[in-house]
Amino acid sequence: MDDDTSSHDPWERAGYEMTLASMARSLETQRAYVADLDAFMSWAIEQGVTTPTDLSQRVLRSYMAFMHARGDERASLARRRASLRSYFKWMVERDHVRVDPSTRLSAPGAASALPTVATREQLDALLDADWGDDRWALRDRAVCEVLYGAGLRVSELCGLTLDSVQWGSGLLRVRGKGNKERVVPLHETGQRAVQRWRDEARAQCMTSTSPTDVLFFNRRGMPLGPRDVRRILDTRLGPAHLHPHALRHTFATHLLEGGADLRIVQELLGHESLTTTQLYTHVSKARLQAIHRSTHPRG
Repeated sequence: MDDDTSSHDPWERAGYEMTLASMARSLETQRAYVADLDAFMSWAIEQGVTTPTDLSQRVLRSYMAFMHARGDERASLARRRASLRSYFKWMVERDHVRVDPSTRLSAPGAASALPTVATREQLDALLDADWGDDRWALRDRAVCEVLYGAGLRVSELCGLTLDSVQWGSGLLRVRGKGNKERVVPLHETGQRAVQRWRDEARAQCMTSTSPTDVLFFNRRGMPLGPRDVRRILDTRLGPAHLHPHALRHTFATHLLEGGADLRIVQELLGHESLTTTQLYTHVSKARLQAIHRSTHPRG
């Protein structure tokens, strides 16, 4: 019976789920681990890896890199790594795989490593420099204004549609992690940049196969992807490289430095845990200390 089940499901998902249910783990943890496994299985199958025996450390590292690139928070990355290690340990114990590919799977950086925040010069180059008025300049300006002005994850920006924008009020309806929706305001400069892209350039960038509801397109007329966003920043900043997610960090840091309430920032960022948002208070303190050291006569 087990062999028959295994032949139909080489991942042994049902057996793993039953084992989790029999262990002294909270229902929340069980659901999280199973959801993490499902997400990994879907990604692996898309990469052409259809059975766990075909997995290697390289594949798992690629998956962690993929999640980091799409903007997953450090806490999420750590939990997903724990989920994968739990699953593969279980697979080895039951002889479903011979070697555990997650043994040396690296964890996210230490919590003491503060997020990168854009410098004033980088923000000036992205938001104030004259890029011209061609269609791609209008798109790039709108993308950068939304990333910094609304603090979106790159995946959230790429998922925006025309209906995501409440054009009268300048509010964005964002679909975040866990398919949870939140509403985020966008400042007037950002609104104008997005409206110019919509009215003057968007149609020129579409092809006959372009989805009609997507807000941002790449140069092939397809929905903008995370790699396209990174390419925009590389092009506009040149050697002064900045990861797109740094604009989200900068958004949060500047709000807190300006006196915003921590829980408001948590809501704007779509963080489930206030602990994740609190990291930005440390960034603010570090920046203030650096400013003090560089400007005060006795710094």
